[in-house]
Amino acid sequence: MLGKAAGVDGVTACSFLCTDQLQIAREAFSEGSEVMIACGQEADFFAEIADEMGAADRLRTVDIRDRAGWTDDDNALPKQAALLAELQIPRPQTPSRDITSQGICLILGSNDSAMEAAKRLSEALTITCLLTSAPEFVRPVNSYDLAIGTIVKAEGTIGRFEVTVDQYAPMQRTGRGDPGFMEPKDGAKSRCDIILDLTGNTPLFPAPEKRDGYFHADPKNKLSVERAIFDASQMVGTFEKPIYIRFDASICAHSRAAQTGCQRCLNVCPTGAISPAGDVVFIDNNICAGCGACAAVCPSGAASYDDPPVDYLFRRLRALSVAFREAGGVSPRVLFHEEEHGAEMIRLSARFGRGLPADVIPVEVSSVEGVGHAELIAAMGVGFTEALVLMNPKSDMTAPESELGIARAILEGGGHNPDCLRLLRLETPDDLEDILYDRPIEPILVEPILPLGGRRDVTRLASIALLPDLDAPIELPAGAPYGAVLIDQDKCTLCLSCISLCPVGALTDNADRPAVNFQESACLQCGICKSTCPEDAITLKPQLNLAKQAIIAQVLHEEEPFACIECGKPFGVKSTISKVIEKLEGKHWMYTNSDNSKLIQMCDDCRVKAQYHGENTPFHAGERPRMRTTDDYLSGDLDDKE
Repeated sequence: MLGKAAGVDGVTACSFLCTDQLQIAREAFSEGSEVMIACGQEADFFAEIADEMGAADRLRTVDIRDRAGWTDDDNALPKQAALLAELQIPRPQTPSRDITSQGICLILGSNDSAMEAAKRLSEALTITCLLTSAPEFVRPVNSYDLAIGTIVKAEGTIGRFEVTVDQYAPMQRTGRGDPGFMEPKDGAKSRCDIILDLTGNTPLFPAPEKRDGYFHADPKNKLSVERAIFDASQMVGTFEKPIYIRFDASICAHSRAAQTGCQRCLNVCPTGAISPAGDVVFIDNNICAGCGACAAVCPSGAASYDDPPVDYLFRRLRALSVAFREAGGVSPRVLFHEEEHGAEMIRLSARFGRGLPADVIPVEVSSVEGVGHAELIAAMGVGFTEALVLMNPKSDMTAPESELGIARAILEGGGHNPDCLRLLRLETPDDLEDILYDRPIEPILVEPILPLGGRRDVTRLASIALLPDLDAPIELPAGAPYGAVLIDQDKCTLCLSCISLCPVGALTDNADRPAVNFQESACLQCGICKSTCPEDAITLKPQLNLAKQAIIAQVLHEEEPFACIECGKPFGVKSTISKVIEKLEGKHWMYTNSDNSKLIQMCDDCRVKAQYHGENTPFHAGERPRMRTTDDYLSGDLDDKE
């Protein structure tokens, strides 16, 4: 089973391969074939041996033991097979860009702490120390620049910070006596590569720990200050910045015609990297910290995670589930986690605790905040019976909790226990073990799907597999990206403004007669149609409709067209024309004349003809009189005939 999962001809089980059984590894290297050693801890050691024997290019080491989490359970074979199968899927390359820092550092703080940090860092960085107030005594400083002021605005990231300073007063150097400070001024602007904030005040940026090049430390905490000083000293040179988010502006549903629609990404971005930009949003990849929350909540897929792409995660999940079952496992569970917090907790549990249960398969992701409802439902759809997300204590819970609510609503709407989907905020491996070894939930059995397409497509496929006999739509929480559009037919005049502004074409018209058609599966619930409707006739209803009718355009409202009273050509809507006549005829001064009232009932062509040949048409007024000018008055040529 392990050989099949790993894509190799044979598997040799060893307990002391790096010591007493080292000869087995040497013999494998000498055979000339590719060798996979499932031990990440001793990867460097085996690499040295392989290099000595000329087999460095044929060696591949993978971490199975610590990744799997050693377990007290007897049968770990299915989990091992699953993890080996996962490793056969190549990880796509994450796009990146270079960011350069020349080491220009701005240190903020009050007197001694800031000046001490400036003195220490001046050997490695170009320092400007900005004090919040003037010190009682200041000595001449040559190793860095010293000034007083208050930052009122800060933006940017490493290599491109821009700050605005009020009451800015640089130190005035003197040839004799103590130095002083110049007259303060407001609105001073400066640029720098790094900011070390030792003020102890509110950070200059949201989610300061995620802002590259910005270090915020409590001056009263010596350990925090020392760590910040050390980290700042390393920020010189050229750095590779991953481009976490791929953005497709053509399908962004943020706004249309100055009517605001979807703002989900704006509401969840912790760093402020996303801002409105007309009909779409702008994602500043320099500021983006790669949490993936925007991609998790984006209804259209305009913002998609690219570190790695979501389809890579879907393929991993299916490979893990299928290999686990083929190796004899039953009812696998998946545990999403990050490397920073989750992987370390699993390693500690494996070495010093009970480890992970044999049916719990850990799946490392770049950011747990990017695990949305699509990933959770997809995990259930490919064959997992429980999907757990081990949150990082530093994670913003806004997006994960919202996405969990949508996923649980889908399962609960189909009669399943929603407790099989959970977010875990745990501090110790013991807490993790207590939850994982206590499994009172009845598993959901499903034939694994093949997850193809984007997040919306996979969500629908997985939901259908989990809820095959469900006919009625599933009610979802407010803000869910699936739902219906309801039209009050008594209010709707079929002006079609909703159709013209729908960003995804969920609302369409009919070329033959006035109508509004709706394809529910395409609707993002962005709300542009609702805010655009001049009659306030549209209501949004969050729901997931798995019926076949949801992928076919259905008629929401249609009426008979009005026939032109002159030529008989259909135009407009019968009820609309009637309403206009009712409101204007005999009530507005322009329509007291019956001939003018008839114009409303004519098509465009007939209306122009009627106006041209009418008695009151301006076209029969003759030539327009010549306009008198100043020259006419000066020349005395004021012929009244003109």
